[in-house]
Amino acid sequence: MKIRFCEHNKGKGKVYRRLTDEFPDLNIKIKECVKQCGACRENPMATVDKKKITGKDGDQLYDRIVELIKKATKEG
Repeated sequence: MKIRFCEHNKGKGKVYRRLTDEFPDLNIKIKECVKQCGACRENPMATVDKKKITGKDGDQLYDRIVELIKKATKEG
């Protein structure tokens, strides 16, 4: 699973740190740009396996990403 954050997104810092601490084996990176400028300007967001995930705040974004991680580990 690839999780990417845009360095320009305001909500990335705390979410990135929490995910890397909790899931150190995942491929999580902050990129210069993830080519989702509209969503990136509006809300905290990330791409998970190239799918855009947004939240109204960092906590909601974190919860949505963790939900996807747990779903993927159950299936895999």
